[in-house]
Amino acid sequence: MEIVRKIYTFLLDIVQTLLVAAAVFLVIYMFLFRPFEVNGESMYPNFHDKEYVLTNLIALRLGNPKLGDVVVFKAPPDPEKDYIKRVIGVAGDTVMIKDGNVYLNNQLLDENAFLKSDVKTYAGAFLKEGVPVAIPQGEYFVMGDNRPYSSDSREWGFVKQSELIGESLFVYWPITAAKFVSNPYK
Repeated sequence: MEIVRKIYTFLLDIVQTLLVAAAVFLVIYMFLFRPFEVNGESMYPNFHDKEYVLTNLIALRLGNPKLGDVVVFKAPPDPEKDYIKRVIGVAGDTVMIKDGNVYLNNQLLDENAFLKSDVKTYAGAFLKEGVPVAIPQGEYFVMGDNRPYSSDSREWGFVKQSELIGESLFVYWPITAAKFVSNPYK
């Protein structure tokens, strides 16, 4: 009888430990940090296909994304998918593309910290060449770093605040690519 009680106590301890671990994981996953897998080349060379990024969910609850932040959000063309892009403009800003360059509030945007100087940015279905667009309240203009291969705000317009999931914090996989994600404008 003693052995049955020890087995019962041992199993009960295991179940309690697993439940506590699951609860802690769930709280972290739902409210603090969430993993995100980069799919595709839209953020190359700063992020690579199949890299895993830890996304900070708290940052967007405490404040709004800033110019240069890398955010994860529900894809406007397909809300079942998540996209990762860089914030190029925030509410109140005006964005324009002219002659392969991005202009923010009528000033040439310096993107040399995350793009090679020979990268050209071309207009899309939403953002036409030489036509400035004003970003409404509660919305953001985002672009991938690999401009020729990115489906972004140039094609489908603004990202609503409610569609944002989190701010990219840390690339953790593969280990050889581990790095903190920094904002070049901060």
